Amino acid sequence: MSALTSDLMAGKVVLVVGGTQGLGAHIARQAARSGAEAVVVSGRGEDKGRAVADELTALGTQGAFIKADVGDPEQALSLVEQTITTFGRVDCVANVAATTSRGSLIDTTPDLLEQHLSVNLKGPFFVMQAAVKDMQRRSAPGNIVNILSISAHGGQPYLAPYVASKWAVIGITRTAAVELG
Repeated sequence: MSALTSDLMAGKVVLVVGGTQGLGAHIARQAARSGAEAVVVSGRGEDKGRAVADELTALGTQGAFIKADVGDPEQALSLVEQTITTFGRVDCVANVAATTSRGSLIDTTPDLLEQHLSVNLKGPFFVMQAAVKDMQRRSAPGNIVNILSISAHGGQPYLAPYVASKWAVIGITRTAAVELG
C-alpha cells in the first residue's frame, strides 16, 4: 500500500459533514483511500458535493452526497437518518462544516452570533446525537471527530462569534467523551 492508502477504514460507513470542499473533501478522499465501504459528504453546494461524491466512487468506495445545511437542526438530524437509510448505519463522523464570518465583540450582531452557533455548534451537536443513537441501537462502536480551531484557545479579535462557537464544541466533545467513553 502507498503512504496514502491503508485499510484503516475498511468496511466503515463514514459521514463527512462539510465534505464538499477544503479540509472536509480531503478527509472524505482519505477515508475512501483507507478502505471505507461508503463515504457520504454533505454540504449546501450541490455541484461541489456531487463532484466530490463522484471522485470518491472513482477511488473505489460508494460515494454519496446529501445536501444539508447543518445550521438547521432538523437537517442535521435528517442527514444522519438519510445516511442510515441509504447505507444501513453510520460508523464514523467527521464534523467539518463551519462558518467563519468576521465579527468582533463590539460589532457582532445577534444574527451573526446565531449563525455561528447554528452551524458551528448546533450542527455538530445534533449530528453527534443522531449518530450516537444509531451506534447505541446497534451496540456498535464508532468514531466522531469534531474539527476545532486553535482560535478557540487563543481568541482572535475579528472572529469573536467563531471563537465562541468553537470553544463550545470543545465542551460538547469533552462531554461526549466522558459520557460515552
